[in-house]
Amino acid sequence: MDTMHETEPAVAAAVLSRRARGAAGSVAVAVALAVSELVAGLLSGVPSLVSGVATFVIDIVPKPIKDWAIRTFGIYDKLALAIGIVVVAIVIGGLVRRRWAPAVFFGFGAMAALATARSPQVTIAPALVNGGISALAGVGALAFLRADRVETDTERRKFLFQAGSLLALAGVVAAGGRYLGERARQMLARREEVVLPIPRESAAPVLPVNDFQVENLAPIVVPNDRFYRIDTAPFNPPQVDLSTWELKVTGMVDRPISIGYDALLEMPLVERYITLSCVSNEVGGRLVGNALWLGYPLADLLNRAGVQAGAEQIVGRSVDGFTVGFPVEAAFDGREALLAVGMNGEPLPFDHGFPARLVVSGLYGYVSATKWLSEIELTTWDGFDAYWIPRGWAKEAPIKTQSRVDTPRGGSWGAGIVPVAGVAWAPNRGISRVEVRVDGGPWAEAELSEPLSKDAWVQWKFAWDASPGDHVLQVRATDGDGVVQDEIERRPAPDGATGYHTIGIQIV
Repeated sequence: MDTMHETEPAVAAAVLSRRARGAAGSVAVAVALAVSELVAGLLSGVPSLVSGVATFVIDIVPKPIKDWAIRTFGIYDKLALAIGIVVVAIVIGGLVRRRWAPAVFFGFGAMAALATARSPQVTIAPALVNGGISALAGVGALAFLRADRVETDTERRKFLFQAGSLLALAGVVAAGGRYLGERARQMLARREEVVLPIPRESAAPVLPVNDFQVENLAPIVVPNDRFYRIDTAPFNPPQVDLSTWELKVTGMVDRPISIGYDALLEMPLVERYITLSCVSNEVGGRLVGNALWLGYPLADLLNRAGVQAGAEQIVGRSVDGFTVGFPVEAAFDGREALLAVGMNGEPLPFDHGFPARLVVSGLYGYVSATKWLSEIELTTWDGFDAYWIPRGWAKEAPIKTQSRVDTPRGGSWGAGIVPVAGVAWAPNRGISRVEVRVDGGPWAEAELSEPLSKDAWVQWKFAWDASPGDHVLQVRATDGDGVVQDEIERRPAPDGATGYHTIGIQIV
């Protein structure tokens, strides 16, 4: 009995030590990741370890998993990926034995650096420096915590204080690194110094007939800070030095062109209302928006270069290597296609492609809307497949006619007249009619806002005399060519979702 009682403290001490070692490993990983954010903020153009790994995962993950992530997390899918990487890394850190910790830390740092260096904007040396410094920070944090000496309650309290302090410090360091990186990017790009010129052709202002101002209804022009963002560079947006940036027009042209930013602003620019949509947008989804774009007509730019006979595809290249591809005809068939420099009255926001991007009416963004544009190449249709094509998406991707119910959404509503409202879009074709159906009954025509252009979405509203009970609302649109929205339910892959937006509403 005495021996049993004597071993209980030893067992308890061993448990404390084991738990402390696991916690120390997790904290050390958090410190390493935070230091990598700081190094990334100090070394211009070098992504953090999390950013590098996340971008690599985006590139290699199978398409079904990407589709699931977009369906589940929507515009927050990249944020969910980053959080997932951090959580997994911290969990793994808690499982690593101390004697293996240096090898694990430096191994992860090296792999993350290699993943980061896949970007054309990043060289391997700075990426390895980031990985090495971050690994040293993790190993140093592990040594500082001395988890193998936690055997009593007093030592446990001291350990918890030290670990908590390190975690708090890691949070501050990570936030500081993010701030420094964003500030460096802004200073390099000099966006704050840009003054947009007066356009050759100004768009008409938005009037009450264009915007119904119904509560919870999407505005006819979506503000920049609310405009959806989908791209392959959410963790480390490209670094653009405005003093050296230029746009090249190359390939099957008679006169290759190189244009600097100042020269671009001196061209006769025009304003156009154009709705953009992501191909991943589900029926009724929010990955769509309308904005006022300022830019130079793409057709005019290509005419300057002289498009050669046989050129069938326009390839847009971003400074980070991302590519799109769409038919040459889209620049010359009368639709709005711009080399855009402004969005809603200000220079393009960083997240939306500053200093210049492509905006092409009627085509999903993944085949047309290159952000951070650096090159336009003319080639044959079979001569090049853009970024998303080998990954299973269609090479030709006109935007489907779609409509959405914005209000009412969810909850319960009182009986009587209930305002039903939403938006509908078919860029390059326009919307001629929107209809609403209740509980599978006859279709009733809704009132449309006055369109800003055939390239912009419209709002619609319908006064529904609602009776108590559970009801189902559906909406469908007819485009300017008289084609009714496709009612067959299809997922976004490979060329855009179809079906009627359907919602359930309870009337009390």
